Amino acid sequence: MPIQYNKLFQILSEKGIAKTELQKQIGMSSSTMAKLSKNENVSIKIIADICKILNCQPGDIMEMVNPVDNPLLQKLREEMQMKLKGGIYHQTQVKLSYNSNRIEGSKLSEDQTRYIYETNTIATENEETASIDDIMETINHFQCFDYMLEVADQDLSEAIIKDFHRILKYNTSDSKKVWFMVGDYKSKPNMVGDKMTVAPSKVKGEMAKLLIDYNQISKVTFEDIIEFHYKFEAIHPFQDGNGRVGRMIIFKECLKNNIEPFIIDEKHKQFYYRGLNNFLEERGYLIDTCYSAQDRYKEMIEYFMKE
Repeated sequence: MPIQYNKLFQILSEKGIAKTELQKQIGMSSSTMAKLSKNENVSIKIIADICKILNCQPGDIMEMVNPVDNPLLQKLREEMQMKLKGGIYHQTQVKLSYNSNRIEGSKLSEDQTRYIYETNTIATENEETASIDDIMETINHFQCFDYMLEVADQDLSEAIIKDFHRILKYNTSDSKKVWFMVGDYKSKPNMVGDKMTVAPSKVKGEMAKLLIDYNQISKVTFEDIIEFHYKFEAIHPFQDGNGRVGRMIIFKECLKNNIEPFIIDEKHKQFYYRGLNNFLEERGYLIDTCYSAQDRYKEMIEYFMKE
């Protein structure tokens, strides 16, 4: 039965202890810390050393979980491990990265995105010149999707959400700004259009409340995931990248709860934005937009899941 260390990273976050600080105190290697982050087995001695530092019991930092019985998740993971070309994993990587980045202003075409994925190079002939950030965020999105598949059956946590942001913004121009917090919550106020979002000083508390409320739902539904997405985007916890992180969370939570996931097509982004902007007044705008996107992805699932 798989092990999760989400509790460990929650304790570290609450105590304000960085992963690197814990490594130094215990004399732990970076590879061992990576295993903990990926919920892989580590030695009993490491667990005991961590508990000594944090003054806790093993059950406070680790738990056994039942794996999610989801054929689509299994197929995506299998094709990822196989590096299979042309399958549903391949197609999802390209379409999710292209559309999610394009919604946020990327100039890369879907063909360019596919070319980057398939060849790890960029072609610009007869295309608009591509920016370095657009290329980096596309590559990062591919890597973030792989990480998402690894943790898809885990409970959604602050650590996972921050890891999504850290991977997506790695080595971008934003990451080189002193005030930009890669993999951590925003340090400066931001707005969505003309709407104010949660102040930086209140983000941690609002995110904690959002996650507690969400993880207490006994059986998560499609509409629960959409409502979480709205609330997450209303908090807007990161300086930038909130939309991409939010849509990655949607995909993860659909897989975890055996609900067909979906990709918001950039052609329908105005309906998506309208849904977010008017969610409190009319939930149906966003929910219907997401159901429509789900119908389109179901067609892909049906095609690739046929024996």
